[in-house]
Amino acid sequence: MAGLAESGSNPDVDLLYDINGLAEDAPRWFDRVMEFVGEYGLVLASVLLVLWCWWSVRRRGGEDAAASVAALVWAPLAAGIAVLVNVPIRDFVARPRPFQDHQGLDVLVTGKDDYSFVSDHATLTMALGVALFLVNRRFGLAGIAVALLEGFCRVYMGVHYPTDVVGGFALGTAVALLLAPVAMAALTPLLTAVERSRWGGPLVRARRAETEQGPVLSEAREQEPAPAAEERDLAA
Repeated sequence: MAGLAESGSNPDVDLLYDINGLAEDAPRWFDRVMEFVGEYGLVLASVLLVLWCWWSVRRRGGEDAAASVAALVWAPLAAGIAVLVNVPIRDFVARPRPFQDHQGLDVLVTGKDDYSFVSDHATLTMALGVALFLVNRRFGLAGIAVALLEGFCRVYMGVHYPTDVVGGFALGTAVALLLAPVAMAALTPLLTAVERSRWGGPLVRARRAETEQGPVLSEAREQEPAPAAEERDLAA
């Protein structure tokens, strides 16, 4: 399997050269930006999306606040589990980095001497994006878009084959979706207990949301019909 992409006639290698060739023609400053974005920036953007979604869910409140926050807690857990699952996969496939087997690549990041398949960055960002999609489609689509851009950057930087990225997307998606029911079954009761506690309640539901819901619940109770016994007393 180590020689999976050793042939230059392989479409995987051809696409690698096509995308990485853009770095050779780009200004030096742009390559430096892509290096930072691909190595750190997009991972940070994925994390910020999760925090932004949590802030939105917390402010909105509602009866499903605990379940929504539980799903958000699952997002970084899914990403971490997916990266851990990748460790034996990477060692089993043992695919060298593309610049170790192919000449003429413009490698933007040095010191990458571990195996190439699958991409940790692609795995992590896609797991976060898919897990976010389970909570909120708008944030989820943004997270998936960040993951797709991350995959492009990894090939642009010359440190991964396109199939390394596709494999990372598949792994991140599989972990986020397949383990979600088990994770939610464990996390939702936990976050429900946190919501009811004095110290943890604000982490799940903002006080403003609780205050806004209070008058609504009181008004709803006032509008409830009187019990049948009271109606009989009035009729008498």
